[in-house]
Amino acid sequence: MICDNLSINQAGHLCFGGRDVTELAQKYGTPLYLLDENKIREHCRTYMSAMKQAFGSDALPLYAGKALCIKDIYRIMREEGMGIDVVSSGEIYTADAGGFPMERAYFHGNNKTDADISYAMERGVGYFVCDNEEELLSIECEAEARGIIQKILIRVTPGIDPHTHKAISTGNVDSKFGVAIETGQAETLIALALKQPHVSLEGYHCHIGSQIFETTPFTDAAEIMMSFIASMRDRLGYTAKELNLGGGMGVRYLEEHPNVDYAKNIAQIAAVIKDLAREKQLDLPRMRMEPGRSIVADAGMTLYTVGALKTIPGFRTYVSVDGGMPDNPRYALYQSPYTVLLANRPQQTADTVCTIAGRCCESGDLIQEGVLLPEPKRGDVLAVLTTGAYNYAMASNYNRIPRPAMVRLCDGQDTLILRRETFEDLIRNEL
Repeated sequence: MICDNLSINQAGHLCFGGRDVTELAQKYGTPLYLLDENKIREHCRTYMSAMKQAFGSDALPLYAGKALCIKDIYRIMREEGMGIDVVSSGEIYTADAGGFPMERAYFHGNNKTDADISYAMERGVGYFVCDNEEELLSIECEAEARGIIQKILIRVTPGIDPHTHKAISTGNVDSKFGVAIETGQAETLIALALKQPHVSLEGYHCHIGSQIFETTPFTDAAEIMMSFIASMRDRLGYTAKELNLGGGMGVRYLEEHPNVDYAKNIAQIAAVIKDLAREKQLDLPRMRMEPGRSIVADAGMTLYTVGALKTIPGFRTYVSVDGGMPDNPRYALYQSPYTVLLANRPQQTADTVCTIAGRCCESGDLIQEGVLLPEPKRGDVLAVLTTGAYNYAMASNYNRIPRPAMVRLCDGQDTLILRRETFEDLIRNEL
C-alpha cells in the first residue's frame, strides 16, 4: 500500500483511516470524498516539530489552503498551531469562518484587487506576500486610510528550475508570480517598500514549484535567497527578518514514487541555511514553509461506483464511473497519475487493463489510463487514492453535475463535513 492509513479487513474490503470504504460508499453514496483527520494531524506535527527543531522556536509551517479549503481544515490548523497561506478573499472568508486566528495568515496572489486588500485588512490578515509595485502602493494606501502598519513579504523569483511539469513550476524568471532577482526588479521593489510609511517589510518569499521529490532544488533556492538577503543588506542597508521558502515537497501517488521524509528534507535545508548565515554573517531569519499537498493529499480518497463497461477489441476497456473531471480535473489538466483499486475486492488478481472514464459529455473526461484491475463489474466500488489535494479544491459543476459530499474519518468515527450538492444548488444564484 502506498500509505500507512490503508489496509484490508477480514471481509476483503479496502479500509481507509480504519474504516471499510465499501460500507461508507453504501452509507453516503458516491461519488464521495473521504478525509482522514488523523493523517492530516500527523503531517502537521511532522512539519511543526521538524521546523522548530531545525530552525528554532520561531519557525512556522503555513498550510497552503489552495490544496483543500474548507472550514473544517482550519479547525485542525488552528488546533495544531499552524499558520496558513491564503490566496483569495474567498479563502480568507473560509478560514475566518472556520475560526482560524487571521494574524497567522499570509495573503498571496499576483493580482490582489483593491477590494481584496481592503477585505484582508478588515479581517486582520497578518501578512501580505506582495507581488508587484501596484499591489505595494495599494497596500500602503489602504493601510494609511486605516491608520495601521501592514506587515508584508516581497515575493521573489529566484530562477530555479525544479524539473516539474511546466504548468506547476513557478520559480523561473519568466513567471506571472513575483519579481525576479536576475532582472534587478526585486531590488527596485524592495527599495520602494522601504520608503512606505505604513508598510513593514518583514522579509522575502519564494516558491519554486510543486511535487518535488529531491532536496537539491530547495537548497539551491535557499542559497540564492540567503545570498540575496546579504546583498540587500549591503546595497540597501536592509536585512530581512523572515524567509519563506514556499512549498512543493512531493507526495506518493504511485508505488514507484519515493516516500519523502519531510523531516529529513527540512533538516538538510536548515543545515545549508545555517552554513550560509555563518558565511555571510547573517542572523538566522524566521523561517516559513508552505506545505499544502503534503499535508492533505494522502489524507484523501475518492470513491466511485462502476457503471458502464465497454471493451473495444484491439484498443482498450473503458470503465465508466459516476464521477469524473468535475470532481477531479487533474488528469485532464496535467495527466496526473493516481493509484486506483476496486475497494470491494482489492486482493483479487488485477488482470484487466482499464481506462477509468468519467460520466461527462467530454472525450477528455478520464481519471486514469492503463490501470490494472480485477475484471470490473457494474456496481463495484472504485477507490482513487491520494485525492485530498486539488480535487475538491478544483471541482466544478461541468455538465451540471453536483459536487460530491465529503466525510471526515477520525478515531473510527465518520462525520459528514460537506453535504452533497443538490440540483437546487446548481441554480441557486440564477435570477
